[in-house]
Amino acid sequence: MFAGIETGGTKTVCAVGSDGRIEARAQFPTGTDPAALVVRCAEFFAQYQVTAAGLGTFGPCDTDPESPTYGQILATPKPGWPGTDIRGLLEQSLNVPVSITTDVAAAALGEAALGAGRGARDVVYLTIGTGVGAGIVLDGRLSHGAQYAELGHMLLPQFGPDGVCTYHGGCFEGLASGPAMNARLGFPASELPDDDPAWDFEAQVVAAGLHNIVCATVPEVLVIGGGVGSRAGLHSRLPRLLRTSLAGYLPVPDVRTPGLGADSGVVGALLLAESS
Repeated sequence: MFAGIETGGTKTVCAVGSDGRIEARAQFPTGTDPAALVVRCAEFFAQYQVTAAGLGTFGPCDTDPESPTYGQILATPKPGWPGTDIRGLLEQSLNVPVSITTDVAAAALGEAALGAGRGARDVVYLTIGTGVGAGIVLDGRLSHGAQYAELGHMLLPQFGPDGVCTYHGGCFEGLASGPAMNARLGFPASELPDDDPAWDFEAQVVAAGLHNIVCATVPEVLVIGGGVGSRAGLHSRLPRLLRTSLAGYLPVPDVRTPGLGADSGVVGALLLAESS
């Protein structure tokens, strides 16, 4: 039996199971008190005999085992969390080894193994919502450098410098995220019908980002989720734009919505625990 934990900015999901299959779960607010959250996680897992835990967490976080700040939440704007050694707190409380990655990387693991990317060796999971984040699975394994990939901050200069990212202006996140659409529309993207022409520009931006991702990773499957990323108004436009952009130079990957729904991250956390 393994433990999986997904800590998001708003809610935390805990689950137990094996082979990525959830046998029991609990959910509660993440809150602004990390120690209190760890207590709630420990109370849930105390009912089960788990041998290892996987954690997919909001960032920024340090996922490099060689780093002196490994397992810590870094300069997040979320109150109460900067500098928290969330991995260390959980490991001490649960008394089992805890492996850590980002929430989006955990979702990539889940989708590649048991979701929309099942059967493919190379899968990129992209979430487009409040921000833009990605997880990369190549040859069945989570792939990253010293830290996780920040594909959401690739520059897309063909659309100009203006965007909502406070660091890079018109980067992928600054142009394609929910807040970016809100800034263009004057209202949330959730209120935009899927047949509205405003999706044309959003799809052009996302397709440009996908072009760069395909050139860098050459995945068989691109899974795109999140509040904006899952919308039919976006997905219906992407295959044609990507075929035109890649122009036959590279194979066009299948572009799919998540197969595990809201469970992508916690399933990936379970798989992370089992593979560590």
